[in-house]
Amino acid sequence: MHEDAFKRKVVELSLAPGASVAAIALEHGINANLLFGWRKSYLKVHADTRAGRQCTPAPATLLPVEVVASPVPAVAPAAPANRSGNAPGSIEIEVAGVRVRVRGVVDEASLRSVLAALRG
Repeated sequence: MHEDAFKRKVVELSLAPGASVAAIALEHGINANLLFGWRKSYLKVHADTRAGRQCTPAPATLLPVEVVASPVPAVAPAAPANRSGNAPGSIEIEVAGVRVRVRGVVDEASLRSVLAALRG
């Protein structure tokens, strides 16, 4: 069980513009999904407080799930972090029957260029 002060600190770090929830979670030794849950609770409490309402959790809703086999192979493990400390990712896009897999740090302009070439 984590202290409220720790949760608040980590959530507030994750709410900063440009912050990476996954990186902050890793840095603080917690799972990113746990941090997302804390963020959701934090934002709900603060939104309700500003609106003058008392916070009551919404009831859980169960949704049907179907698991299907996928012909897409699993993505290879990510490469180690680069000099800036950001872990490079992997993007896989299928457009008009063509699959494009991009690994590493990708800037938006380069990705737009590749996608435009596929459309052309």
